[in-house]
Amino acid sequence: MLDTPRSTEGVRFRSSRGRWVLTTTVLGSGIAFLDSTVVNVALPSIGRDFHVTMAALQWTVTAYTLTLSAFLLLGGSLGDRYGRRRVFVVGLVWFTVASAVCGIAPSAPFLIVARALQGVGGALLTPSSLAIIDATFDERDRGAAIGAWAGLGGVFGAMGPLLGGILVSAVTWRLVFFINVPLALLAVLVAIRHVPESRGPRTVGRLDVGGALLAAAGLAAVTFGLIQGPGDGWSSPGIVGTLCAGAALLSLFFLYEKRKPDPMLPLDVFRSRQFSGANGATFVIYAALGSVSFLLVVYLQLVLHYSPLAAGSSMLPVTAMLFLFSSYSGRMAGRIGPRLPMSVGPLVAAAGMALLMRATPGESYATTVLPGALIFGLGLVLIVPALTSTALGALSQERAGIASAINNDIARVGSLSAVALIPAIAGISTATTGVNAALFTNGFRTGIAISAVLCALGGVVAFLTVRNRPAREASAQAMPLGPVRCEPATARSGGGS
Repeated sequence: MLDTPRSTEGVRFRSSRGRWVLTTTVLGSGIAFLDSTVVNVALPSIGRDFHVTMAALQWTVTAYTLTLSAFLLLGGSLGDRYGRRRVFVVGLVWFTVASAVCGIAPSAPFLIVARALQGVGGALLTPSSLAIIDATFDERDRGAAIGAWAGLGGVFGAMGPLLGGILVSAVTWRLVFFINVPLALLAVLVAIRHVPESRGPRTVGRLDVGGALLAAAGLAAVTFGLIQGPGDGWSSPGIVGTLCAGAALLSLFFLYEKRKPDPMLPLDVFRSRQFSGANGATFVIYAALGSVSFLLVVYLQLVLHYSPLAAGSSMLPVTAMLFLFSSYSGRMAGRIGPRLPMSVGPLVAAAGMALLMRATPGESYATTVLPGALIFGLGLVLIVPALTSTALGALSQERAGIASAINNDIARVGSLSAVALIPAIAGISTATTGVNAALFTNGFRTGIAISAVLCALGGVVAFLTVRNRPAREASAQAMPLGPVRCEPATARSGGGS
């Protein structure tokens, strides 16, 4: 294994090896991002096949996000300790097997369990992919590499509805899961051949399995309460007890992490204002993105009667913009600093979300969905690369895995919380797949409005907390003896999760 200290020397972005490393990490993590969105367009078909309610469809999404969120921190720690390439490959293999199991699911409960197993694989490969980039590339090219990783990962996520629409329309929703198998196997082969091994040079102590289990149990209890609350009644003893138990378990998790000598979540990293600010913005922005991604493709099919392919294609402009402009946006953030794109980008994306509320029965795609998609895409181009590199760049290289895991985890928890809670607030989570159009339309507008407010709030958080000056300089003044050695965010800027 190779311990990798921070150095200005490394793989160059435009070299042959650099392209292989970037391709492999983007392909691996992109599959996990893809699976967060590709399933959404298949939900109406899954609901019809299994005859389930909207709450069951929510579980199809949140079961994956739940385990992904619960074990991302452990995945980052494993990569830093045992080798990022090794954990990346193990995660890919796990993810591939779980995807195949999802594809053969005979019932909704079986699919939900398989989706939970899929999330564990995603939790292993996602933080290691970004940590590999941070440890491998020359410091002069890290901003561009992280920007490309974030942007192309965003492309995978944005491609999800389109790919799902094609597969569902052409054959069956089961191909949404089977498509992961060849992509993941290709990434495994390239990783073994072309990606160098790296690990954190100061990883000591025991793995924090207890912390991971507490986080998983707490998130599961809260998620269950939020999803089942509208159907069972918010005042029912079961829901009240479940929510209280979840809150208690999550509180116990933070107390456990604070007292543990080698925690999965080292709370001292949040002493960095840059790191805390970037992750605060990540939570609310990705809550908004998760809600919009879930609601839009379901609404387009159930109410506006789009085909799965048409619904999936509706956000194709977002994919194109991320593909074309993310690398440039990452370089721009590296030159001017992350504060401006992280402050303005969420406001632009929120405006795009608000425009999506104009999509109503009888109106054309070109005059309603398309303008919102274009502005939404522009906002994401500004947000994603700057957000990723700011969160990662606030900590030292030996903590690259845990920094990546925390940022990814906060993004997933934000999305998980929104998909569980916003439909309930909007009054549509108890609807069956054969919904009342007027009821669902009102709920959709309410949900999108809440999402737009959350996204704009993310821009406010970034403006108040994120700085352009190097994080190391600020950290040296604030805590000269602290355990977190911060790197200049702008030196690595270019790109959440």
